[in-house]
Amino acid sequence: MTVVSDSSPLITLSKLGCLELLQHLYQTIAITPEVYHEVVVAGAGLKGAAEVAASKWIRVMPIQHPAGLVAIQLRFGLGLGELSAIMLAVELNADLRNLLSDLRRAYRELLSAGAYLDRGILENSLKTLNLPPL
Repeated sequence: MTVVSDSSPLITLSKLGCLELLQHLYQTIAITPEVYHEVVVAGAGLKGAAEVAASKWIRVMPIQHPAGLVAIQLRFGLGLGELSAIMLAVELNADLRNLLSDLRRAYRELLSAGAYLDRGILENSLKTLNLPPL
């Protein structure tokens, strides 16, 4: 099974003291150098930095075409960590897709719960997947 993560699950699970759950579930996960930098280097001293740096089961894997990251970032407005994780997941044909039966409902629930999400990005992802808007 191929699993790719961006920084949010790593940091959140570290804050909860549960980062090892990922290892128990997936044995190995892949992150990009951009995600590693965001969590370990830029986040030095914060929860998640030391845990991720010490985790031998987290593999840092670069994307094949990093030159396109900035152009894609300008187009979609996501951070380099999120974009690189998405690109790596596509390149590796990562697993765990289509697990939500109703993506729109999940987005609405996240927004209702107060999650910090850009509504435009959510709408764009629904449009890209040929789903109705929120």
